[in-house]
Amino acid sequence: MSVPDLETVPFRLLKREVEYEIREVESYYVAETTMPGRSGFDFNGSSQSFNVLASYLFGKNTRSEQMEMTTPVFTRKGETGGEKMDMTTPVITKKSADEDKWKMSFVMPAKYGPDLPQAKDPSVTIKEVPSKIIAVVAFPGLVSDDDISKRESRLREVLQKDTQYRVKENSVVEVAQYNPPFTLPFTRRNEVALEVERLGGIS
Repeated sequence: MSVPDLETVPFRLLKREVEYEIREVESYYVAETTMPGRSGFDFNGSSQSFNVLASYLFGKNTRSEQMEMTTPVFTRKGETGGEKMDMTTPVITKKSADEDKWKMSFVMPAKYGPDLPQAKDPSVTIKEVPSKIIAVVAFPGLVSDDDISKRESRLREVLQKDTQYRVKENSVVEVAQYNPPFTLPFTRRNEVALEVERLGGIS
């Protein structure tokens, strides 16, 4: 599995097991939109959401004109003035606990902090994701709803045996995809994550 050389969410590795690892993730900001359709990884729905967020990231925001991007994944180069933000990784997809909808998020460059422009598209929201502890499983290949469901179930199962961490109540699965669409499936890096909490007395 390969990961592009792009800015990503900083974290500290707390524990590594055979099937998963535990990370403490620092807070970060995302641009987020709800994905259309019932399937989280339906090609048309995910492509539409990706394009909406990419439009925000690459110019469709309150500080710049909409500008053509030279590549859909890694970076955006503009020929006119305006606010340009570097592409980051991963793209995170999350299923809401209270609705049958998926939300796609782009991680924002850390240099902006809370000083991010608002999106011109009302379907895009900017929010801070607080620091948290997560259990993560990495895997290659293409992502499907069925595959994610099976990997989430397996992660929950193995975490029941963990003596230091447990799945946090109401934790919903998060899927991180690190590679651009043209990446060969067997070299892609994907991750399934669940938020966890320490059991009493564990530091």
